[in-house]
Amino acid sequence: MKILVTAATTLEIQPFLQWLAHESQPVSAQRFRIAHCEIDILIAGIGMMHTAFSLGRYLAAHRPEIALQAGIGGCFGHHWELGSVVMVEKEYLADLGAEDNHQFKDLFDIQLWQPSQPPFTNDALVNSFAGLPFLPHLQKTTSVSVNMVSGSAATIARLEHKYRPDVESMEGAAFHYACLMEQVPFLQLRSLSNYVEIRDKSKWKIPLAVKSLNETLVQTVETLTARVSTAHKKL
Repeated sequence: MKILVTAATTLEIQPFLQWLAHESQPVSAQRFRIAHCEIDILIAGIGMMHTAFSLGRYLAAHRPEIALQAGIGGCFGHHWELGSVVMVEKEYLADLGAEDNHQFKDLFDIQLWQPSQPPFTNDALVNSFAGLPFLPHLQKTTSVSVNMVSGSAATIARLEHKYRPDVESMEGAAFHYACLMEQVPFLQLRSLSNYVEIRDKSKWKIPLAVKSLNETLVQTVETLTARVSTAHKKL
């Protein structure tokens, strides 16, 4: 089985990379082998533009059977505990569109895109989780992808009113779009590092979020590789 693990930055998956260095056989600088699985690492860059380019170039040359995106992100509700890890079911492009007299309208609102135009379901990029041999026991969430991290009351209120999101990131929608277009089963893991509120980095819990993200990522990859090995033994 070929597995792609992608992240915006090395920082977000550094502990996972250290685990790979000890538990796998390196094939190349960015490819590792565990039992019957090949694991490719793609550091795609921050934001949707970098992610789309990096994923597009990778998918033009490779065909993974599963793609995993791992990253940290903000959460909208204070009922979420920082450091929690979730999996994203639904992604919205939350700042691609037009301003109309202080009102934001996305591309569906201004009819440049039509609802459920592939690969969208209505106006969202939805992961059905089909084709995945294993699904972690994590909360399924709705996320918005933005080019500018939200830090004003007006912007936050707009996003909450329009999309009812749980999570905010800068790369998720590009990942969902690429995998849906290429029909690659995928899973986006997000660890909650901060609340989406007026910006105050002193309240952020990035080390905690990175720790819990990587623990979940290691467990997910361990389970996938173990299941593949078991399936091969039965052949």
